[in-house]
Amino acid sequence: MNKKSEKQSALESISGLGNGTMELPRKFIGSSGNGDPKSVPGEINLNSSLDDILLYARQQGASDVHLIVNTPITFKKFGSLTRLGEDVVTPEHTKKWIESCLTPEQLSRFQATGDLECVYILDGGGRFRVTLMRERFGWDFTARLIPQTIRSFEDSGMPPSCQKLTKWAQGLVLITGPAGCGKTSTLTTLVEMINSSRSDHIITIENPVEMVYEAKQCQITQREIGTHTLSQANALRAALREDPDIIVISELRDLDTIQLAVTAAETGHLVLGTMNTNDAAQTISRLIDSFPPDQQGIIRNMVSESLRGIICQQLVPKKDGSGAVPAFEVLMVNAAIANMIRENKVTQINNAISIGKSEGMVLLDHSLRNLVQEGIIDGKEAYDRAINPREFQQFVGGQE
Repeated sequence: MNKKSEKQSALESISGLGNGTMELPRKFIGSSGNGDPKSVPGEINLNSSLDDILLYARQQGASDVHLIVNTPITFKKFGSLTRLGEDVVTPEHTKKWIESCLTPEQLSRFQATGDLECVYILDGGGRFRVTLMRERFGWDFTARLIPQTIRSFEDSGMPPSCQKLTKWAQGLVLITGPAGCGKTSTLTTLVEMINSSRSDHIITIENPVEMVYEAKQCQITQREIGTHTLSQANALRAALREDPDIIVISELRDLDTIQLAVTAAETGHLVLGTMNTNDAAQTISRLIDSFPPDQQGIIRNMVSESLRGIICQQLVPKKDGSGAVPAFEVLMVNAAIANMIRENKVTQINNAISIGKSEGMVLLDHSLRNLVQEGIIDGKEAYDRAINPREFQQFVGGQE
């Protein structure tokens, strides 16, 4: 057999192909990003350091930073991209910036695979969720600015009924919505409420760890996939033996994770997690449809018994351009909804949410309509995000 190439060996060490295991990095203890505030530059350009660009972005209220070859430095603010100047980023710029923020292990992994997701920590400047990719013009860098403080429930905009979802001793609570809609912030707020009001053991399984919690009433264990554990499924299996009361999963994305989450919720744990679905009915369908057809009857029963509630959200730009506001759909599982799940009548759930207004339930389209009527968002924005756009047809004329 021919001797393995250096590239093949690197790929195997990262993917676990060579010996059946993937090595975790030796350095696994991170920082919160807190510390003495860093000095923020008055302006930035292509000669600025990556740290200065990130600090300036945070000061400007940006949610994301894009450093893309052949494009000027770009910030995302309130859902819209803004280019800073006309000078475009070159491959040499992104290579310099990316190499400045990675450990040798991370750089080796990125060079071998062409993709990397990690958290970059700037002491005194906060934490940044970084996504890197190699494309035809060079290396591209995108960073999500992780908030430095956890929002209170009052500041989150969630309907008051959502507080009930932190009171359960066991069951499954899901926060859903499209990418970039603030699911992680909502999840963090709920976890912090539990941390402040209960005396329990919370284990989080994240990819990557974004917000760092400080233990208050609860004991908190935070684990990052690829840094502290090989996989989400491994971490979930291990968590069931580590005396948790609450398990927090950053995203339910595959069959193994969903199955373990539902099992954990059925065996005496409160499980909170996120999914990329648009409304409560779709979330339930996605949960069940993730399983093979011959298992779905059993899973419907399990979900009907373990699901406690679903919070779906969209982040909508304000009409006055001053920021963005969340619109929520809230499902609280009662006997009627549990029966619909069990009997595969998910199409009736929206009607049940409408009827359940007195129990704190809200349809996303009703939340959007209230924001339009209060003059907070534009009708066209509501139309673009609605589950049933026809209800907002009046705001877009003849558009279909």
